[in-house]
Amino acid sequence: MKKSGLLNTQLCAAVARLGHTQTFVVADAGLPIPADVPVIDLALVLGTPRFQEVFDAILDEVAVEGAMIATEAVGHEPEEWVRNRIDEVKAVSHEDLKKALPSVSFVVRTGETTPYSNVIVHCGVAF
Repeated sequence: MKKSGLLNTQLCAAVARLGHTQTFVVADAGLPIPADVPVIDLALVLGTPRFQEVFDAILDEVAVEGAMIATEAVGHEPEEWVRNRIDEVKAVSHEDLKKALPSVSFVVRTGETTPYSNVIVHCGVAF
């Protein structure tokens, strides 16, 4: 048994496959996800698990070079959650963020109900 870090086997495998420049999403419970994008669904009930705790756990294991959030999140908690962990954050319209979803490696769905709690994370390199 692992002693620390991510325990969800599907999430562990997806994170291990990530490479430099690839992207993934941590999403709220309502983000429309394209049918052909793999989803790691951690949502249990509305509000559980929270975006921030899932986001923080994943970022503890991933090299990151930037992120994308919706402009609608700017000035609200979702922006704060992302900017507390990532320096380079670009804001685009929620519609443009959704248009980028077909190219992500996977989406991690949380139970978060705070509007616009979605981030596209751009992987960096650890060396």
